[in-house]
Amino acid sequence: MGERAAFTIGAHRIAAGTQATVDLPVSVLSDHTPVSMSVHVVHGNRPGPTVFVSAAVHGDEVIGVEIVRRLLRAPNLAKLKGTLLAIPIVNAFGFLNHSRYLPDRRDLNRSFPGSARGSLAARLAHLFMEEIVARSDVGIDLHSAAIHRTNLPQIRVSPRKPDTMALAEAFGAPVILTSKLREGSLREAARQHDVDILLYEAGEGLRFDELAVRVGVTGILRVMRTLGMISGKGVARQKVPSIQLSQSYWLRAPAGGLLRTFKTTGETVAANDVLGVVSDPFGEVETDVVADYPGLILGRTNLPVVNEGDGLFHIADVRRHADPEAAMDNLTSQLEEAPLFDEDEII
Repeated sequence: MGERAAFTIGAHRIAAGTQATVDLPVSVLSDHTPVSMSVHVVHGNRPGPTVFVSAAVHGDEVIGVEIVRRLLRAPNLAKLKGTLLAIPIVNAFGFLNHSRYLPDRRDLNRSFPGSARGSLAARLAHLFMEEIVARSDVGIDLHSAAIHRTNLPQIRVSPRKPDTMALAEAFGAPVILTSKLREGSLREAARQHDVDILLYEAGEGLRFDELAVRVGVTGILRVMRTLGMISGKGVARQKVPSIQLSQSYWLRAPAGGLLRTFKTTGETVAANDVLGVVSDPFGEVETDVVADYPGLILGRTNLPVVNEGDGLFHIADVRRHADPEAAMDNLTSQLEEAPLFDEDEII
């Protein structure tokens, strides 16, 4: 058997059994500063799938950057089968400006598949599709809630392929939420290349959350283990299956004012439960925030100042689930107890 061929990306060739960080030119700022998209390529000696892990498609969703950093320090990668493409910061413009958007105020995750001659967002989307997605078999895209909101760790997936759902189950996040593909999204565009993507949502914009980071790193390694890319040594095995849900809704502010919340992410609620109260600044009028039906809180606002109609709680419908509260308790215990690596290997 001959030596495995080098991996080509942009103008770079990475030999089998080596790894390197390559810079793919994106644009030049108005002050003549060049901007690139950096990709760390781990090209194994032995054949296997090509998987990309991307973060900061929205520049203020920084939790994925930390997940990628820790992933690249995992000792399991030393004997990788296949190829890992790690892109910790896709939207460098937004990352530097602590912003979700690009300088042209476009949302990159509504600009795929992009165009080589389009807007800045379209050009970056096109580069990502041509250099990353088109070379991959599977993608894992890391996100958090928008700024001032927080999300329970969850995998969002389109149930188009049983194999993709199997990878979502292997990831082991507390919740798997099947969701429709949005026009212009990375997931929707990747489907045209027959590449399915697991979208990981956890934590809050511009913030780190240790549990969410650990769930993310562990989940990626579980997926790579399932694909036969790495050994399972040091990777915590999932003892409790994820809760699979397919419907959710936003519970919105019934009035403007000051919000006091009584529930948080990961908690179950019953129909007509009071999740919070919105009061006017004088305390003269108070309006309860009431759940429509039994659910699991997937996300919530962190802002106490709200306007009428603001999204307060993102709630998944659990009416078809036998015992969501017990399932969440078991999952939470598993996540909190399971170490990822030795402490000195993840810091």
